[in-house]
Amino acid sequence: MLRLMLPLALLLSIVSPVRAEPATAMFAGGCFWCMESDFQDQEGVLDVVSGFTGGTLKNPTYSGNHQGHFEAIRVSYDPDIISYQQLLDLFWVNVDPFDNKGQFCDKGFSYRSALFPVDAQQTSLAEASKKRVEERFPDQQVYTEIRPAGEFWPVEEYHQDYYLKNPLRYKYYRWNCGRDQRLADIWGDAAKDH
Repeated sequence: MLRLMLPLALLLSIVSPVRAEPATAMFAGGCFWCMESDFQDQEGVLDVVSGFTGGTLKNPTYSGNHQGHFEAIRVSYDPDIISYQQLLDLFWVNVDPFDNKGQFCDKGFSYRSALFPVDAQQTSLAEASKKRVEERFPDQQVYTEIRPAGEFWPVEEYHQDYYLKNPLRYKYYRWNCGRDQRLADIWGDAAKDH
């Protein structure tokens, strides 16, 4: 009897499901602490890092100079579990797209909302999602920008996972900033369902 011998790597690829490589998405929605907490616990999200993107300044820091950058998050996710479209849907119900001066109580260029697609497919999906928001709110100006993804600069370590490290301060800040109240005004139950 002839036995067929397959290399172990080939055999494992036949019996093991092929896992997609982690994908990356970048979003700006005001305070990166709040955006990080809104995305981190989603099924399929592998990691969320707070930082800066969108500007030309090298090595921006929170306590130093970050001029021209947005406060942003970089989301690593498993596209077999959560899609970029689902992340976009989550993004929109966590921002005030009508505020061009910042987000909630945080004002200034770095606190504005923006999408930073990393490739053509994400760009197409981001543009379509923004169009749906504009159609849903025809009497409002949607200021959320779509900008090409640039280099992402993680912020200082004490800002990472701030909502976990300092839960009372974080909750106090978020409540006093009026973030959840404003999101409920704009998005209704969709803001509460995430």
